[in-house]
Amino acid sequence: MSLLKEFQEFAVKGNAVDMAVGIIIGAAFGKIVTSLVNDVIMPPIGLLLGGTDFNKLQIVLKHATLDPATAKVMAPEVTLRYGAFINTVLDFLIVAFCLFMVIKLMNAARQTVSKPNAPK
Repeated sequence: MSLLKEFQEFAVKGNAVDMAVGIIIGAAFGKIVTSLVNDVIMPPIGLLLGGTDFNKLQIVLKHATLDPATAKVMAPEVTLRYGAFINTVLDFLIVAFCLFMVIKLMNAARQTVSKPNAPK
């Protein structure tokens, strides 16, 4: 069998197409969750914590170096952006919880279909 024919069979099989669709939907879902965390969940939490914007939380390890003559940045600031990390962890937890709930619902629906209701 030729290499091209083998590749064609692989590429058009349901598994490869299903995987591609899953990856695309997963990426879109990731954007939705990121927006949910950054635009809906974090602002009220920041407000409760005194107006803190988690994305701006950072520790400056080294300040930027400026050229004294031109005031241009010669070396950028080095920061530890732990607030962005907190947002990313929350993104992950929300995605994981949503996937858990979807799988839980799918399993419950599968059990309902496989076990028809017994007559009363």
